[in-house]
Amino acid sequence: MKFNPCTGKCTDEGAHCEGCGRSHEEIAEMKNLVSELIGFAEKMDYENVSDFAEGIAGTIKYKMGSGH
Repeated sequence: MKFNPCTGKCTDEGAHCEGCGRSHEEIAEMKNLVSELIGFAEKMDYENVSDFAEGIAGTIKYKMGSGH
């Protein structure tokens, strides 16, 4: 499956968003994951949120084998 980012043209009808094509279930789970990451960054009181976000992205890429 290929990930499709949000296009800003979100819809709530049906099983999938008409903007990005992702299922509403996938979108909800991703929102929860992002909220947890934001909560962690706030708990740690990071001043360099961009570095934190880039670090998370880099870790995901590395762990999934595309960071080489």
